[in-house]
Amino acid sequence: MLHLRAVCPPEVTAQALDILRAHAGTAHLIAHRGAAVEPPGDLVEADIAREAADEIVDALCGLGLDHTGGITLEALDTALSDAADRAEEAAPGEGADAVVWEELVARTGEESRTNVTFLAFLTIACLLAAVGVLTNSAVTIVGAMVVGPEFGPLAALAVGLVLRRGDLLRRASAALGVGFPLAMVVTLGGALLVRATDVFGEKAFQLDQNHEVDFVFSVGVPSLVVAMLAGAAGMLAMTSAKSAALVGVFISVTTVPAAGYAVVAAVAGEWSRCLQSVGQLLVNLLGIVAAAAIVLTLRRNGQRSRVGTRPLSRG
Repeated sequence: MLHLRAVCPPEVTAQALDILRAHAGTAHLIAHRGAAVEPPGDLVEADIAREAADEIVDALCGLGLDHTGGITLEALDTALSDAADRAEEAAPGEGADAVVWEELVARTGEESRTNVTFLAFLTIACLLAAVGVLTNSAVTIVGAMVVGPEFGPLAALAVGLVLRRGDLLRRASAALGVGFPLAMVVTLGGALLVRATDVFGEKAFQLDQNHEVDFVFSVGVPSLVVAMLAGAAGMLAMTSAKSAALVGVFISVTTVPAAGYAVVAAVAGEWSRCLQSVGQLLVNLLGIVAAAAIVLTLRRNGQRSRVGTRPLSRG
């Protein structure tokens, strides 16, 4: 179940209540007259089945509440109520399979912003990957995969392509276009410092001996298959209630490790491996976005077939 709050101008409150009353997926409908201070108006609350959320939100947005008032959704971990049980049973489909499109747009938009936190995580992940290459440690490479925040912008690219949201495409492209070069430049500085001080030993930059981490730069069809499977799993996780599966996605693809390996290979003068690593990075990025977009398109079409031809997200 989701908890919905809508700030309504008094003149449309009755219409908002009618929309919520009419939908079988609604429970616990409450109206607080004059409760909203800024913007002024009434506060309407309800618990709604996740399967019904997208249809209800679109109907409320049709009243202009996203402009004249406000609509918020919050996940409910526990709802002990016969009315809530009936609402979930009456709503079509399964809650875990339902896509709340406005939630998806908001989430991917937030996770694709170019901010200090995103850049810091990506840089640390790239540095970890470089350490994993220098120490021939597959475990450290996996750690870099988990730390890397790049799936957010990649998911935003897929959402932007499917929903034709230019704002998401621009934001995600900027995050990746700024984040990876910056992380690789910082990692280059770190690798040069390591080589100058020889803190990892003289064999650290002998990449032909790093058999444990050779998978990072070995680009090919298997890399594309893994990237596409990871992209599909990641988008399924983001569009359902199975968000914990994202951790598995993070440790499936070698985007950040490939960036780190490319830097170390460049410092070591292994230009063939450097170029292969860059190719691995590009293959993984493109594969993830393509598979995520395909999954999102299939889910969008499936949801349209259940609820009719109404738009599933505002552009």
